[in-house]
Amino acid sequence: MEIQSLTISERTLLAETLWDSVIAENAEIDVTAPQREELDRRLAAFEIDQNSGSSWSAVKARILSK
Repeated sequence: MEIQSLTISERTLLAETLWDSVIAENAEIDVTAPQREELDRRLAAFEIDQNSGSSWSAVKARILSK
């Protein structure tokens, strides 16, 4: 299969299907040390100021308005 020959919609659906197959197996996804450090940094920043950032509804509205 030539992935580039698929439409963007078809490639998006393929990516979603692949991701769903990973999640369905309840497999643990390895997180690299730099990813873990970034997650820890973000969690620490959130714990300092829990009012920073945007709610999911605000983020979703921004995305859908584009």
